[in-house]
Formats: sequence, structure tokens, C-alpha cells
Amino acid sequence: MIRGSLHSRPPGTNPADMTHAPIHVVGGGLAGSEAAWQIAEAGVPVVLHEMRPLRGTEAHKGEALAELVCSNSFRSDDAETNAVGLLHAEMRLAGSLIMASGDANQVPAGSALAVDRDGFSAAVTSRLEGHPLVSVVREEVTGLPPAAWDQTIIATGPLTAPPLAEAIRAATGADALAFFDAIAPIVHFDSIDLNIAWFQSRYDKVGPGGTGKDYLNCPMDKEQYLAFVRALIEGDKTEFKEWEGTPYFDGCLPIEVMAERGVETLRHGPMKPTGLTNAHDPSVKPYAVVQLRQDNALGTLYNMVGFQTKLRHGEQTRIFRMIPGLENAEFARLGGLHRNTYINSPVLLDRTLQLKSRPGLRFAGQITGCEGYVESAAIGLLAGRFAAAARLGRPVEAPPATTALGALLNHITGGHIVSDDEPGKRSFQPMNVNFGLFPPIEAPRTEGKRLRGKDKTVAKKKAMTARALDDCRRWLGLAPRAEAAE
Repeated sequence: MIRGSLHSRPPGTNPADMTHAPIHVVGGGLAGSEAAWQIAEAGVPVVLHEMRPLRGTEAHKGEALAELVCSNSFRSDDAETNAVGLLHAEMRLAGSLIMASGDANQVPAGSALAVDRDGFSAAVTSRLEGHPLVSVVREEVTGLPPAAWDQTIIATGPLTAPPLAEAIRAATGADALAFFDAIAPIVHFDSIDLNIAWFQSRYDKVGPGGTGKDYLNCPMDKEQYLAFVRALIEGDKTEFKEWEGTPYFDGCLPIEVMAERGVETLRHGPMKPTGLTNAHDPSVKPYAVVQLRQDNALGTLYNMVGFQTKLRHGEQTRIFRMIPGLENAEFARLGGLHRNTYINSPVLLDRTLQLKSRPGLRFAGQITGCEGYVESAAIGLLAGRFAAAARLGRPVEAPPATTALGALLNHITGGHIVSDDEPGKRSFQPMNVNFGLFPPIEAPRTEGKRLRGKDKTVAKKKAMTARALDDCRRWLGLAPRAEAAE
């Protein structure tokens, strides 16, 4: 069933419609937008269905495609020693719209790639609406796609509307899994006390578009830190009785949940003071530090790094103003909590993200059980390429397992552990891309000597990323790196 209809370009007006039937993509988030772009760039018409603004979600604020609802960071852009940075590089090689739009709208963030969220989503929307093979349709798809949509990608994300989620559940015979995901507050820059806070990236590291002074740091002494932890634990929190028993994803834990795990947890997590020196008084080492990262291109908004929360709004204002430098903070957005839903992909999907019980129907993005903006877009990229190849009658080839794209795909389609003790219990959990998903590799020797410790770890990561980029180029049919450089 489909509700509402508002076309940015009426279907059937594309010249290629007479050659190839369109592929349908349901959901205009990062995964759906990337999938639609890859399909169109392959020369196949695509209809992108997005329910906003006809129907909103618990987290979205506007109607632009690829809206960022949590952090504005795509995390590390280091393609040599970081798995997500490697994923960035592979997606750029594949002509990713999400990465191109992120690069064009980046804001300083140390070694990370952070973006102006409004500029980013506006760029994605503009490119898709301007593509001659893309039709954006504003309507809600409330059931599984009709048989006439023989090639379809469902990329409705962690906020899939209940009617569609129920239709998926009924068709697969498996209950959807879910976990909570929390949103960090955003602070107006001019309300931060710069006589207390100072600019510095951890270890003064310079990243893309950065200077080594890309984070605002608010220091705490031991007494202030302990009082803050107590306030977090005792603060009034939102109750979600309907969602009782839903596990959190460890990569996005609410700040108060981390505090409950032990008084030192935050000091070894988002509030760790290592690599930072108080510019106002270098002789005093902070006991803990709260970091804020630029959230928009104008530099007028900063988000609180790692401060996702389910505290009630009044409590957030009271408790977060206990942080030195934020005593008079004005919040552009307070934190919140929403439910994420994902399917049991290793059981339900094949190697090309196709529903085993219905060929031609693929899933992409966070609904498949990947976690993170970049990972979601990457799975959208793969689903789009797979669907386009199928429509064009070409072989559908998955990326090598040695690549970041392939490693992430492997996790989604078969990387879970099955318990011998509880054979009926599913152990598949959402995960960010990481080197633990890659096939192992030996660390190269230096002058015939074995490396040890940190040197060995760094060398292995560099060898793994070099192998990945070479294999990714071959998968994409690109010239080897040496030839490309020439």
C-alpha cells in the first residue's frame, strides 16, 4: 500500500525509461540516497520513495534527503590505519554521492571528517533531484513492494514506519530486532565560556580541513567530575515501558548509562583527558574533559561529543550546565532517544543483500544491521550496484572480503556467531566497520626483523589497508594505484 504522492519529477519522463524498467528505492536516508545515485550512474532509471514530509519520524526535523539525525561526524578520515577511513577511501573510488557531498561540506574536526549537516543534506537532495534518471516521490510505502517492482531496495533505516516493519516481519517470519540509539545535545557557540574552555584536538592532531585545534575542551577537576557523574546517575530519565528489554548498541550508549557502569567509565571514554593540555593553565592536568565539536559551517553550533542521552530535557539543561565553561550554555537542540530496528540479515539475506525468499527485493542501510552513517551509505552503495547489475543483465559481483566494503558485507550476510548451547537464539548484532572483520594479514618485516607492540599493530593496519585499496580498485575495474598516479 502507498499513501500520498508528490513527485519532484513525474515517472516516465526519463528518456531511459523506454530502455530499462526503473528500480525502486524505498527510503531517502543515506543508504537510500546512495543506492539511488549508484543505480542512476549505472544508466538505469530509479524511483526514490521518501515518506517525509507526509509522515515524520521521532528524530528527523526536515524533509531533505540524507538528513543527519545524530552526530555530524563521519568519523576518522585516515585511510591508512583506520577502518572507517579506509571505507571512506573505497567509497570515493566507487563514486559515492555521500562522500562527495561530505567532502564538499566538511567542517574542522581534527582527524575526523565532520560536515555541516544542513549543507550536506541539501547537496545530496540537489544532486539527486537534478539527475535525469532519478525521480523522487514523496509518499509512504506501507507494505512490501508490489510484484511489478521486480527490483526494489528497502532502505528505510532504523526508523522504519510500523506498517512497513510489520509487513517485513510477516513476510520473513522473523521478528525484527531493535536497540536504542541516542542523540547528543547541540550548544550555541557564543554561550560557551572561552575563559574556561580552550581549542585543541587530542594530541594536536590535524585532520581534513582542520588545524589541530578543532575541538572545544571543558576541563573538570576530580570533585567536579564525581559530582557530575552522581548527577547523571540520579537525573530523571525518559521512560520507555513499551520498549523494555531492548538492548543498547555499545557504540552509541547514553552518557548516563555509561556513568552507571562505573565511576571511572566516562574518564576512560568520551571524557578522557589524555592528549589535552589546558591552555589557560598548562600546569594543572584536567581530571576529565568534555569535548565539543563544530556542528555547522558557520561555526555557530557545537555538539557535545559522546553525550547521547535519555535524560529529560529539564534535567539535561541543569546537569550539563554543571560542566565548567557551559554554566550559561544555550542549547540549540537537546538530546533525545529513538528506537532502531534491524532484521536478522545473516538468516534472511543472500550475499547480494537480496531477500532469500523473494529474489529482486534487497535491503540496505541500518535496517540490515550495520551501524553508522558511513556504513549505512556503504551498504546502500553495494545494494544499488547489485540491483543495477541485475537490471542490466550483468554478473552481480560482491567486493572481495579483503576490502572494507566486503568485510562489512560479510558481517551482515554471515559474520555472526551461532551458539551451540542455544541454537535457536540469534547472536547477530549491529557493528561499525573495524579491522576485526577483515581476513588476517601478517605484519611486514623491517630489515628482516619482526615488529612488536604498537609498531607491529600499525604495520599490520597499513598492510591491510594497502591490500584493501588494491583489491577494491580491481573489483571496480580501475587502474592499479601506481598507474592511476601516473
